[in-house]
Amino acid sequence: MNVTERGFTQHDETTAPEESKPLLARSKAAFGSIPGLHAVMAEAPGLLEGYQKLHELFLNSSFDKDELTVVWQTVNVENQCHYCVPAHTLIAKGMGVDDALVEALRNGEALSDPRLEALRQFTLKVVRQRGDLSDEDIQAFLDAGFTRRQILEVILGYAQKVMSNYTNRIARTPMDKRFEKFAWTPARQAESAA
Repeated sequence: MNVTERGFTQHDETTAPEESKPLLARSKAAFGSIPGLHAVMAEAPGLLEGYQKLHELFLNSSFDKDELTVVWQTVNVENQCHYCVPAHTLIAKGMGVDDALVEALRNGEALSDPRLEALRQFTLKVVRQRGDLSDEDIQAFLDAGFTRRQILEVILGYAQKVMSNYTNRIARTPMDKRFEKFAWTPARQAESAA
């Protein structure tokens, strides 16, 4: 049984609370192993179940693979999640998202596609302004070709990422081996270290 540097147990099917055991089995079936994030979340079965359900709901939203990635990675980078940025890099590659889009998102850079950049900017405003958007912010998003449904779906994606980003930052979840090649340092930290 592994423990994070902050003392959070990384559970498996033998150590997890009873309610989390089937949830971890589902994670293992989906990913081939239990992601470190899920192993930590298993301590609170409701958190793990809620995270899995929100992930499923967001995957089945009206966003395509590029748009899903824009929302996920924009939030991950903004929240400086050392675990989720690499994890979603691997997920994006598996979904066939263009490498240039993935790199721009990892670096917090403007996107070359105006529609995707509008989604990135809107997502940033939702996060930074805690949902207090102006009429102009909403109209700019609609003018970029998005819908009111998608305004609400950005909130769905953000809710999912709050669960994972905050869990990883609080627990200091160690990086899964399969994500290590996509390790990420926030640009702000990289600049101050230079």
